[in-house]
Amino acid sequence: MAESLVDHKIVSEKEWIKARKSLLKKEKEFTVMRDQLNQQRRELPWKAVNKEYFFEGPNGKETLAELFDGRSQLIVYHFMFDPSWDAGCLHCSFWADNFNEIIVHLNQRDVTMITVSRAPYRKLAAYKKRMDWDFKWVSSYDSDFNFDYDVSFTPEELHRKEGFYNYNLQDTLSSEREGVSVFYKDSADHVFHTYSAYARGIDMLNVAYHYLDLVPKGRDEAGHEFPQFWVHRHDEYGK
Repeated sequence: MAESLVDHKIVSEKEWIKARKSLLKKEKEFTVMRDQLNQQRRELPWKAVNKEYFFEGPNGKETLAELFDGRSQLIVYHFMFDPSWDAGCLHCSFWADNFNEIIVHLNQRDVTMITVSRAPYRKLAAYKKRMDWDFKWVSSYDSDFNFDYDVSFTPEELHRKEGFYNYNLQDTLSSEREGVSVFYKDSADHVFHTYSAYARGIDMLNVAYHYLDLVPKGRDEAGHEFPQFWVHRHDEYGK
């Protein structure tokens, strides 16, 4: 149930400004801490990517290095789309609605952003057309990429309820999980894995949630078995 707004405290302008300035102080402290955390993220050691991966997309077969598209930094959104599914994950679709329009801006900062899924490219292309998205989406169907970056899980792992996800062995609940990975390519075309985040670690990439955090009811997801009970694909609301 949503947090009750009945009998919410009502104050004068002077009292409201005082309360707001008190919260502003904490917000500024959080901003400083976030900047420090971002710097620590950039200072993480890198891991060389020595394994060759091939992906299928609108340009045919491409390697991981080719997916950088002439830039030195690559963001991969791991979109949940099992080869047996007829449509992409509706929750990943929520995230995709948030990043689809910003990639043109990322490109201006030497960043390429793409989406990778394990479903065959024909399924990705059809779903992308349905959702009216512009971002580049490639299939890792014929490679170990999804398994190596801990977002796809074998039938044996699912049976044992022991998949390595978010840096721990756990019941992943699905053959596919969400995440984001970052890579860097130097002038000699050596590729390095610099960062990956999963589960709530990608929460900050969803702009819609940050706007909901501003309003009185917040995300309004408490009291439900699954927080994102309300999320639908953008063409399914009202049906």
